[in-house]
Amino acid sequence: MALDPESLDQLTKSVRRFVRERLVPLEDEIAEKDQVPEYIIKEMAELGLFGLSVPEQYGGLGLLAQEEMKVVFELGQTSPAFRSVIGTNVGIGSQGLVMDGTDEQRRRYLPGIASGKIITCFALTEPDAGSDAGSLKTTALRDGDSYVLNGTKRFITNAPEARLFTVFARTDPKTTGPKGVSAFLIEAGTPGMALGKHDRKMGQQGAHCCDVMFDDCRVPADALLGGPPMENQGFKTAMKTMDRGRLNISAVCVGVAERLIRDSLAYAMERKQFGEPIAHFQLIQEMLAYCKMEAYAARCMVEETARRRDAGENVTTEASCCKLFASEMVGRVADRAVQIYGGAGYISEYRIERFYRDVRLFRVYEGTSEIQKLVIARNMMREAS
Repeated sequence: MALDPESLDQLTKSVRRFVRERLVPLEDEIAEKDQVPEYIIKEMAELGLFGLSVPEQYGGLGLLAQEEMKVVFELGQTSPAFRSVIGTNVGIGSQGLVMDGTDEQRRRYLPGIASGKIITCFALTEPDAGSDAGSLKTTALRDGDSYVLNGTKRFITNAPEARLFTVFARTDPKTTGPKGVSAFLIEAGTPGMALGKHDRKMGQQGAHCCDVMFDDCRVPADALLGGPPMENQGFKTAMKTMDRGRLNISAVCVGVAERLIRDSLAYAMERKQFGEPIAHFQLIQEMLAYCKMEAYAARCMVEETARRRDAGENVTTEASCCKLFASEMVGRVADRAVQIYGGAGYISEYRIERFYRDVRLFRVYEGTSEIQKLVIARNMMREAS
């Protein structure tokens, strides 16, 4: 349900103020302690950030994709760890339920997801199944009124804090590829499910991930996302959630890029060499201009693709275009920012080197850049034929 323009403007301004007054001052602390404080998570919940995309009937804001992207543009202008706290609830952790869940599953989980009381995660990747998501080895075999899961999931964002896991497993072991995969809603603490140690990462401190292991983990049959009709259809659910999820990440990339551009411009106008601000030097201006151009292009791509999605169009190709361009773009912007800052850009107190490390992940998760290229090209050929 669309917000009226005044309400949307108030929401985006509130998030902008929250980011600049509450989150940005905490960036160094988050990076050092690798933890987002509980009081900040509570404030994010009070702003409604966990329920941006959850329908209003379940306690969320029910934003259109266009509206969500405007909020995420603002939220992206700080450490990506803050967005990661709400990211799965807003995207891949809730949208499978919204699109394919049963009425009972939606009533049971979506209100908690929207309020932030339930943190979600999306357990698809495995040690031998990342980009090749159809090669899942985790199994979920029917046994009476239950399914029994065995296998390991890897690099699962928010798993250490999650209370609800959307787990993808092969329910038809005779099949290969994406066929025969189902999705399950599994609550934290279920016997037979265990978490590995926190992964130590290159960047994005404060956002946590770990392995999730299943050893004869028995779940009731009604844990199957979407009920009996959705058995062996889980891969379709996973792919449907990706369109909005990839748009969300693209919007974060735009937000981070705009933050880096703003900081780099301010530094270039203050930093003097040869008796004048380095912003007066044409090679610095060239870098700033390219940053602005690419960030603006990415923002336009995200806004247009979100508009088309809200209009009911299939935007799988366009969402991949956004994810590919925006994630590569923010990497280039971060690299130029380090160059503009010079030696200071390599020193942690200026924060630029941290963003340089943080944004590298955007080119990897929810489909690597290489996978986005394959999705785009294959869809082009399919449409042409």
